[in-house]
Amino acid sequence: MSDSPPRLFCFGLGFSARALARRRLADGWRVAGTTRDPAKAEALAAEGIEAFVFANGRPLEDPEAALAGTSHLLASAPPDAEGDPVLAAHGAAIAALPGLQWVGYLSTTGVYGNRAGGWVDEASALTPSGERGRRRVAAEAAWLELHRRHGLPVHLFRLAGIYGPGRSQLDSVAGGRARRIVKPGQVFSRIHVEDIATVLEASMARPNPGAAYNVCDDEAADPAEVVAFAAALLGLPAPPAVPFEEAGLSPMAASFYEDNKRVSNRRIKSELGVVLRYPDYRSGLRALLAAPEPGPGG
Repeated sequence: MSDSPPRLFCFGLGFSARALARRRLADGWRVAGTTRDPAKAEALAAEGIEAFVFANGRPLEDPEAALAGTSHLLASAPPDAEGDPVLAAHGAAIAALPGLQWVGYLSTTGVYGNRAGGWVDEASALTPSGERGRRRVAAEAAWLELHRRHGLPVHLFRLAGIYGPGRSQLDSVAGGRARRIVKPGQVFSRIHVEDIATVLEASMARPNPGAAYNVCDDEAADPAEVVAFAAALLGLPAPPAVPFEEAGLSPMAASFYEDNKRVSNRRIKSELGVVLRYPDYRSGLRALLAAPEPGPGG
């Protein structure tokens, strides 16, 4: 077994996990993971990913067999009112895995809450604004408990707003869905999906169990500014500016504007040696316009 390549198991093969999975496959790793849709499991298998069906209330049919041989485990399933679905269904099986070298949990910078445009780093207090953020704080604590009680090499990754191929303001503007909502002083942090994969790979190479990392680019920016830049890249007029108070946003959409902060990414650079491919939204959007689909291996 020692001669076998590493095996990555992803609970939730979503946008971020797929970016990592493509790279690990290209490096010769074995990759497995879960999807909620049996039809997607077939498509993942065609890519070389061993896929299993898992959803809240639908645990793995044979978790010991599915997880056997896993050396690296990534969890990206969001928590609900009952807690983290992966730990609820399979926490004991994960804790019993022999030979786990690295465990990553994908969280969110929403755990820091609103700082009125101020800076946060990994040592900042966790003061989430809403229920989703509070659930993430609880899920982080539950994963860290596996580290404390069972010695699992758990790492937390607090992701900023994710964008990438097919999921950026370029797509929103081109599809006529973008809105340029103006809330003076509002800034959001962002991260390109390929830079998320870079951070995860760097952590796998330099494990530091129990650590948390902010995963964001160098520049928190006004969301209205990003929409205008995307429109300019496409040679289209920017959508009209709409004051936040007049935007008529749904409660869910409005909740994203509750938090206003700048997130430090110093730790991924100083501890993991990460060099971001897309250090700001301008470089990321320009690259997406030039090559909208990821290349081989990501």
